[in-house]
Amino acid sequence: MTHLEMGRIFMKYRSPLVSRYASKEMAYNFSDRKKFTTWRKLWICLAKAEKALGLPITDAQIQEMESHAEDIDFVMAAEEERKLRHDVMAHVHTFAHCCPTAAPIIHLGATSCYVGDNTDLIMLRDGFDILLPKLARVIDRLANFAEKYADLPTLGFTHYQPAQLTTVGKRACLWLQDFIMDMRNLQRARDDLRFRGVKGTTGTQASFLQLFQGDHDKVEELDRMVTEMAGFKKAYLVTGQTYSRKVDIDCLSSLASLGATVHKICTDIRLLANLKEIEEPFEKEQIGSSAMPYKRNPMRAERCCSLARHLVALMADPLQTASVQWLERTLDDSANRRISLPESFLTADIILSTLQNITEGLVVYPKVIERHIRHELPFMATENIIMAMVKAGGNRQDCHEKIRVLSQEAAAVVKQEGGDNDLLARVQRDPYFAPILGQLDALLDPKTFIGRAPQQVARFLSEEVRPVLEPYKAKMDVKIELEL
Repeated sequence: MTHLEMGRIFMKYRSPLVSRYASKEMAYNFSDRKKFTTWRKLWICLAKAEKALGLPITDAQIQEMESHAEDIDFVMAAEEERKLRHDVMAHVHTFAHCCPTAAPIIHLGATSCYVGDNTDLIMLRDGFDILLPKLARVIDRLANFAEKYADLPTLGFTHYQPAQLTTVGKRACLWLQDFIMDMRNLQRARDDLRFRGVKGTTGTQASFLQLFQGDHDKVEELDRMVTEMAGFKKAYLVTGQTYSRKVDIDCLSSLASLGATVHKICTDIRLLANLKEIEEPFEKEQIGSSAMPYKRNPMRAERCCSLARHLVALMADPLQTASVQWLERTLDDSANRRISLPESFLTADIILSTLQNITEGLVVYPKVIERHIRHELPFMATENIIMAMVKAGGNRQDCHEKIRVLSQEAAAVVKQEGGDNDLLARVQRDPYFAPILGQLDALLDPKTFIGRAPQQVARFLSEEVRPVLEPYKAKMDVKIELEL
């Protein structure tokens, strides 16, 4: 590409979803080349099925179409569309130009939605097939992380205030549980997709019934054959001119739900990065701030949050589009769907690629986590101390009052003086607690405060995570190189 050609590219707005972030396979899935070559393949499928069912279509016509399935003259198609103001007819004319023998039978009996809607369904299906292995890899990396840190105690937080201890691995399982739900939702949305098939202008198949001179069986067989050639097991039995736009709601709601999951998880990572307990990968020469050289900003997690908001917001488009379709169809769905469908899949693709990079390189700082536990654990251990004193012959109410007073004194040191939590030292100095001084280390062992977290992690990974990943074992070793 020359400097002049490169300069022209930067004279136009380019969606950063493609120019900056998206994977090559997802960018291609929604490209013009994929779209219009699929149109041609669908015209070929239609001609083959019509020929097989007795219409006067020759092998030579089909061979001519097949030989030109990929060589699209995009300049001619653009010129035709400027004249005709109709994208499908522009491509019918462009295809016919390089297939003069087949020209009379291209698009025979079909309406624009035969190629338009069926191609959209193929792109949605193929989009899910790109996303599902990526989500599986994120789950796999996070499962490995959870297993590694299954028994590492860490402060739990409720209301973003220190609460009882959990483990780093158990917290990761909370993230994993949401991802497992997303995996199920994406797989279901993908498996529920059907083909629009061969339905005609208002879905009645009237044009095909006329072509086959009233033979209903042949019309049904035509629909079945074309559906099978396109790689679908079923077609929608009833449609208007289009397939129901609730199908788009079904697909994009699963992606929006994934966006909500990602935003929550990446927000957690950002909060933990602020505490310096966990960090996303940071490259050797990466710059965190142009003004503050010491900074290590969680920019990947921030990018995921930013894009996840866009993914969630896109859900409004198919909801509104489906609600305002009149009768058999209106065209006010078209421009909106050209944006919302590709952008949802492109955004989900970018997020999952970035998340794989994050989950493959999450850094844990056990000493920082331990220090935070030490600051809070004496308060959390007060119930254990009371129980130990009662077992040693003490009075529960007397002990509770002693602990209450000492706890408030220690809290004042922390909050008003900025000092460390010295509750343990106060307990050790108070003669009242002499009977249990030898037990204090055991009473304050963080691993006695994590309950069944390690066992929960092991069972959850074994029963609910690993089985979900089994179909994707062959695709687990793919590495992600982020462009930015």
